[in-house]
Amino acid sequence: MGTLYIVPTPIGNLEDITLRALRVLREADLILAEDTRTSSHLLRHFDIRQPLLSHHKYNEHGTSHAVVERILNGETVALVSDAGTPGVSDPGFFLVREALQQGAHVECLPGATALIPALVASGLPTDRFVFEGFLPQKKGRQSRLQALSDETRTMVFYESPHRTMKLLEQAATVFGDERRVSVARELTKIHETYVRGTLREAIQYFTDNPPKGEIVVVIEGMPKKGERGDNNDSDKTE
Repeated sequence: MGTLYIVPTPIGNLEDITLRALRVLREADLILAEDTRTSSHLLRHFDIRQPLLSHHKYNEHGTSHAVVERILNGETVALVSDAGTPGVSDPGFFLVREALQQGAHVECLPGATALIPALVASGLPTDRFVFEGFLPQKKGRQSRLQALSDETRTMVFYESPHRTMKLLEQAATVFGDERRVSVARELTKIHETYVRGTLREAIQYFTDNPPKGEIVVVIEGMPKKGERGDNNDSDKTE
């Protein structure tokens, strides 16, 4: 039997790929890519020439069965997304589930993801957190945030730049505009930026500086009585 490897790829800085990931990609019989054009650039950079097959959310139900058959017949298959860890707000879950249900061997390599760096560098509690990924684009955004109104854990969201202000404003309505937040953008890239402070301060900052690039929003959970420190030490960095 072969193996399905879930292989994280850099979210920006190419130096963030691991030596193990490079070895697995070089040894794979097949690499599944969310976008073969994007992955081709990465593979060429590291002189990896294994066969590529498109595997994304629009075709995964049709391709997964054949891929699992190849694994069961002894092939090694590596799954990558455009950036970060497959399955984390990217395609991957359906294939992993299908492979496991058919008795195939699955391994996930540790590696790049925007979630953890944004959380750890936020200055907000990291011992307990909840990852919400992308909120619904239209219907259900406000109700999802409302469902989190009593959440005491730190909350992490992915968001596109043109909806970041909407998220901050909706969060301020639900959680209060003094709730602390850290907005990270373009992580590991040359224009990496953190904006830390209250939701009110973040809204003001992005009113003056429209957000661009990939965004991770980390919001403080509902503070318990006596746990919140002085909010006057908020800061903004670029």
